[in-house]
Amino acid sequence: MSEQPVYVPVGELVAIMNKALIKMGVPDEDAGIIADVLIASDLWGVRSHGVAHLTMYHERIKAGLQLPVTNWAVVKDNQATAVVDGGNGMGMVVGHHAMRLAIQKARRYGMGAVAVRNSSHYGIAGYYPLMAVKEGMVGLSFTNAHPSIAPTHGVAPVLGTNPIAVGVPTDEPFPYLFDAATSIVPRGRIEVAARANRPIPEGWVIGEDGTPATDSSTLIKEMNKGAAALLPLGGMGEVMGGHKGYGLATMVEIFSAAFQDGAYLSELHDTDAQGNPQFLRIGHFFQAIDVEHFIPLAAFRQITGNMMRELRSSSRAPGQARIYTAGEKEYEHTQRVLAEGVEITPGVRKALQTLQQELGLGNELGF
Repeated sequence: MSEQPVYVPVGELVAIMNKALIKMGVPDEDAGIIADVLIASDLWGVRSHGVAHLTMYHERIKAGLQLPVTNWAVVKDNQATAVVDGGNGMGMVVGHHAMRLAIQKARRYGMGAVAVRNSSHYGIAGYYPLMAVKEGMVGLSFTNAHPSIAPTHGVAPVLGTNPIAVGVPTDEPFPYLFDAATSIVPRGRIEVAARANRPIPEGWVIGEDGTPATDSSTLIKEMNKGAAALLPLGGMGEVMGGHKGYGLATMVEIFSAAFQDGAYLSELHDTDAQGNPQFLRIGHFFQAIDVEHFIPLAAFRQITGNMMRELRSSSRAPGQARIYTAGEKEYEHTQRVLAEGVEITPGVRKALQTLQQELGLGNELGF
């Protein structure tokens, strides 16, 4: 196998993902939703959550940690709010339908909020606010996750990476789109480093003895055993604001579990007390805000666009070429990927080759 990356056209990669997902038992329509979420990640340059995650979903389905057929259901509906049970299916499918429901409610009531329980990993958090942005709305998305973050002054992984994602329409070619884990880095960055056989920088992960851990090849297993943990945004202790990241991660946990009577913290493990496989039962929270219920959309877009332009035109630090606003880099990366194709690294290529053999796809994945 070549040690050089290969570049696959976006449309071809989407077709590849659809074929693989259908072979895993995912219905055609749902496979299309999942592939769309995954390709968004590759378009934005967030490799940890793109096509590389196909193998993870296959492993989870095989292990009985999530179901390929998603029987989601609205279990409580009350005008501007709803609670959805994801049926332990595919998180992207659950998230797509839940955000669509929030958008429908916002169109009628000005705001719509949907809390989700019993779901699974839903991909890149920023995908769902962007659904609202495309409808002229502001969108928010939160999710909890498998325990990975230690609380400030602690060493055990208790909180998930618990991202916060917010999308806002502007009058520019791209929206304001903020999407960030409440840990210093998302868990996926450790996985990317491990696939590339690279150590991680000091300050990302803490060992159970309170010292920095840098060996990416063992860290995911160590975190799963509770022997290592990601540090919250801001890092260790309170001097650099680690308590703020801890507080934000806890806030996301509340939104992702308390409104829907869902699983949280130590309950979000893929094995029970006896070591038997169990559903992760992840929770999400989605909100859509219809701008037109407050101000004409064109005026709102102009205001937010002016904010972005003023931020970017402010004085730069010495040696810095430019200032970015959230969503700008993703937009620029998307244009490059659409022109050049998605970069598939040797490690991801090897994993996809193994996946195609396991799924009996022959050489249909094209690698």
